[in-house]
Amino acid sequence: MSRSLIVTIDGPAGTGKSSAAAVLAERLGFDMLDTGAMYRTVALLALEAGISPADGALIAAALDRSTLQVDFSVQPPIIRLDGRDVHLRIRDHDVTAIVSQVASHRDVRHRMVEAQRQVALTHAKLVTEGRDQGTIVFPNAVVRIWLDARPDVRAHRRADELRAQGIAVDDAAVLRDIANRDASDRGRAEGPLRQPSGAHVVDTSDLSFAQVVDRLETIVRESLAAAKVGCGGMSA
Repeated sequence: MSRSLIVTIDGPAGTGKSSAAAVLAERLGFDMLDTGAMYRTVALLALEAGISPADGALIAAALDRSTLQVDFSVQPPIIRLDGRDVHLRIRDHDVTAIVSQVASHRDVRHRMVEAQRQVALTHAKLVTEGRDQGTIVFPNAVVRIWLDARPDVRAHRRADELRAQGIAVDDAAVLRDIANRDASDRGRAEGPLRQPSGAHVVDTSDLSFAQVVDRLETIVRESLAAAKVGCGGMSA
């Protein structure tokens, strides 16, 4: 296991984990890892290869033949699939529709967990967000955070994101998608979505984005100070 200074942020879809983690990492002087983007890239790989999202063995084999790289030379980092920048493509609806199923496969998750741990070996200070970071991948992380929000709030945020991209949105359908994604993520056998032990809980339902990031920064800095660990401009 890595000896890196790791902050994990877990939670269901639509809580703003990726955006908050990126800004938090910048404030702390940490690198940021979006593990959800990694799984989305695997889902895109399956789509492009014509592999059923139900076939975990074939997806894992395709992954072994491919290169999935987190490019830390840009901020926030982006995912490259066989050298291609796919950070926009992996947000499309066809990828979103299958990513939970793709991520449920044991062979896929084992490869992703190992890849995420390898990232930590080469990044001394890391904010990593996803659905199993504080439970499976880095259960001994120095700070573990659980980000949550009411389903209706998460659906509203997702609908606003889609409208901003010029995509017509059925609000009821978005809420159903959120509910289905929650059920799939919580119910899978491998790396199920659950609150990490000892996690700091932040409900973002009634907070602005700036308030969320401020809350997270306070949690991390106070936790590291209590543990006598320095981060960013703070000395232990």
